[in-house]
This record gives sequence, C-alpha cells and structure tokens, in this order.
Amino acid sequence: MADERGQASIELVAGLPALLLAGLLGLQLLATGYALTLADGAAEAGALALASGRPARSAAREALPGWARGEVEVAVEGGKVTVTLPPPSLVGGLADRLAVTSSAAARPR
Repeated sequence: MADERGQASIELVAGLPALLLAGLLGLQLLATGYALTLADGAAEAGALALASGRPARSAAREALPGWARGEVEVAVEGGKVTVTLPPPSLVGGLADRLAVTSSAAARPR
C-alpha cells in the first residue's frame, strides 16, 4: 500500500499537457468557426454593395471587426465577391493554414 502514495498526483501532472492540448484545439476550432461566420457576412455585404453600385471591397472590409480588417483578402470577379480570412490563433503559422473562404454573388447594376 505504501508504494501507491502519490500515484494520483503523478497521473494528474502527466495528464495535464494532454488536457491543455485538447482545450487549445477546441478553442482553435471555435475561432475558425467564428472566422467563417465573419467571412460569410463580409462576402454578403460585399455582394449587396456590388448589386447596389457601391464598391464591394470596402463594404466587405467594413463588415468585419477591426482585428480582421488588416488580415482579410477580398477578391471581386464579375458579380462574385470572395473573402478569405485567417482565424485568430496563438500559433502563428497555424492561422494561415486554417484560413477560411466564403463567396457571395450578385448581379451588378
């Protein structure tokens, strides 16, 4: 019985890195979903602006929060507006690999 003292503490310390990694992965997935929602709204705003004869790029950028405006790429081709946005991330290179893209189309006036 004396040999088992402290076993739970050692197991807890050994399991903490796995728990932290799982938590960080979960948060990164939530951030990526949030970025996709923002990209969808920005693409739609750009397409609506294009349909009403206004500049699509500026409308798409204005539909985003401040942190995303500097990170976004907006492409307008014909009546299609495509928005590419990297999600917020604690790991720098990971954000570029997880970048989300959304498109919306409208008939220009």
